[in-house]
Amino acid sequence: MLNLGLIGNILRWAFEPIRRNALFFFFMYLLGVVCNWVTIPHTDGAHIYENLYLELFLDLYLLCVILALLPPSIRKWIRLIFYIVLYAVAIIDVYCFVKFDSTLTPTMLLLVGETNSNEAKEFLQTHLTADIIFGPIGWILLMIAANVVIGSLKRSENSEISENSENSENSEPFKRIATAIMGLACIVLLVWGGITSAHNKEATWTLMSGKNIGEVEHALTNKDHAQLYLPISRLAFSIYANSLATQQINKLIEAADHVQVDSCQHRSPNIILIIGESLGPHHSQQYGYMMPTTPRQIAREETGYLTKFSDVVAPWNLTSFVFKYLFSMHVVGQEGEWCDYPLFPELFRKAGYQVTFLTNQFLPKAKEAVYDFSGGFFLNNPQLSKAQFDLRNKQLHTLDEGLLEDYDQMLNNKQITVSDSSSNLIIFHLMGQHVAYQLRYPKNQKVFQAKDYREIRPDLTGNKRKILADYDNAVHYNDSIVDQIIERFAHEDAIVIYMPDHGEECFEGKRGFICRNHSAKIDYDMARFEFAIPFWIWCSPTYVNRRPEIQESIKQAKDNRLMTDALAHTLLYLAGISSPDYHASYDILSPQYNEMRPRILKGTTDYDQLKISEHE
Repeated sequence: MLNLGLIGNILRWAFEPIRRNALFFFFMYLLGVVCNWVTIPHTDGAHIYENLYLELFLDLYLLCVILALLPPSIRKWIRLIFYIVLYAVAIIDVYCFVKFDSTLTPTMLLLVGETNSNEAKEFLQTHLTADIIFGPIGWILLMIAANVVIGSLKRSENSEISENSENSENSEPFKRIATAIMGLACIVLLVWGGITSAHNKEATWTLMSGKNIGEVEHALTNKDHAQLYLPISRLAFSIYANSLATQQINKLIEAADHVQVDSCQHRSPNIILIIGESLGPHHSQQYGYMMPTTPRQIAREETGYLTKFSDVVAPWNLTSFVFKYLFSMHVVGQEGEWCDYPLFPELFRKAGYQVTFLTNQFLPKAKEAVYDFSGGFFLNNPQLSKAQFDLRNKQLHTLDEGLLEDYDQMLNNKQITVSDSSSNLIIFHLMGQHVAYQLRYPKNQKVFQAKDYREIRPDLTGNKRKILADYDNAVHYNDSIVDQIIERFAHEDAIVIYMPDHGEECFEGKRGFICRNHSAKIDYDMARFEFAIPFWIWCSPTYVNRRPEIQESIKQAKDNRLMTDALAHTLLYLAGISSPDYHASYDILSPQYNEMRPRILKGTTDYDQLKISEHE
C-alpha cells in the first residue's frame, strides 16, 4: 500500500530547492530566455535553441539544489556572486551580438586580453551609446533593476518561506497540496529535461574535454555538436579554448627559440606561395573539368613555365588543420605534435628572407568562428607573428583582389623590394571558393548560369544548379586572381607555387551536398572530392633561364605522390636553407624523396590504400 505521507514529503522536497531560491530562479530563468531571444542570428531560418526551456530549467534547478544545501548565511552571498557574474556576462554577450553580430567567442576574449586600459576606455566611449542602452541590453538592465527593487523590499519573503522556518512542517493543507503539486511538476520537468538534454550534455562534455584546440574544433564539425545556449557557457568555452591555444603557443614559442639555420644559398630569390580555398581538381578545367573554369592557368601551362602535378592531397579537409601541418616543419607520421616543431616562415626569416603574409581569412576579428580562431591563433599571436613575418596586411576584403591592392601598396611604399638582389617569401592566403559561393566573385564577372547545367546535370534542381554555377564562377574568378599574382612576377627572378588548402564537394556524383563532411568515415569518394587538390609550380622565364635544373626536377616530379604537410621541406630546398629541420625524404624535388610515405588523411585513413581498394 502506498505511503501517501512519504510521497507527499518527497514531492514537497522536490520543490524545496526552488522554494528556497525562488527569486533567483525566476530572474535567472527569465535572463536565459531573454538572452536567447535577443541573440537570434540575423539569418534566414535562425531560431532559438529548440530545447531552451527544458534544459534551462534543468540547469537552474541543479544550481538551486547546490544553493539549497548551503547554510542560509553563506547561501545569500554565493547567490549574490552568481547574480553579479551571470548578469555581467549576459550584458557582455548581448553587447557583443549587438555591436559585432556575434555572441562571445574565443577570439573576442583573446582581443580583450590584448587590450590595455586606454584602448578599453576609448572603445567604451565610442561604442557605449544610447541606442545600446535602450536596445536589447535595456531588457537586461530593466531585469536587474526589478531584481534589486524586489529584493530590497523583501518581497522575496512572500515567494520564499522565511529562512527561519525552512525545516518546519507546513500545517495548512492548501499550501501543503500546492507545494506537492509544484514538486510533482518539478519531477516531471526534470525527467523530461534530463531526457531531452542528455545528448547536448554529452556533446558539451566532449567539447570541453578536448586535449587541444584541434580536437575542440573537430568536435564542432559534428552535425549534433554541443549547443552553448547560455552566455556563461559561451564564456566558459572561450576561456577553455584560449587555454588550449595557449598551451600550443607556448610549445611553438619554445620551438621558435631553438630554430637553427646552418647556411642559406638563397637559391630562389623570390618564392611566392599561393594558398587557395576549397578547390578540388574535379572543378578545374586544367584537370579535365567540363566547364572552362581555369582558362588562364591552362594558358600558363601551355607556355611550358607552369607545371601541373597530378597526384596531390591535403592531410585534412579543414583549413585550420591544414594550416598547422602546412606551416609546421612536422609531417604526419613524425614523433610529437605539429606544435613541437618550428614554423617554416621562422626559418626563412632567420635565413635572411623577408617574409610577407597577405591573408584574407586569418586576421583576428570579433565575429570569428572557432575554425578561424583555431587556424589563425598561431599566426596572430604577437610573439609568433613577429618571429614569422616582416610584413602583414591589416584588413580583410570582400573579394580577393583586395590582397593584390595590399601587395601593390606595399610595393609602392618600398616595404617590399623584388629584384635580383632581394630575398622574398611572399604568402598569399585567399578566400577562394569558401562558402557562400555567391559572395566569392564580382557580379560583373558572372560567367556561368544555372541554365548552363540543365543538360549536363539534369539530376539537379534549379536551385542546386544555381549553387553549382556560383561555385564555378568563384573558381573562374579565383583563376583571374591567381593569374594576376603570377603577372606581378612575370619579369622577375621568381617561382610561384599554388595549392588550395583542401578540396570541396558541390553535388559531386550522387552525393548531393556542398562543402565537406567532417564527421563521416572517409571513403574513396570523400577522399578524392574533399582531400585531392590541384597543385602546380610556375617559374618565370628569368628563373628558368638561370636555373634550368630546378625546372627539370619540377617536371620530373610532377607525377609523384605528394601530401601538402611536407611542402615546407620543398620550400626550404628552393631557398637553399640548410637546417636540421629539413629532410630530403620529404622534399618532392629531391632525389631522396620518399614517394611511398603513407598519405594518412585526418590521421586515420591511408589515401592510397583507398585508391587501390576502389580499383580492385
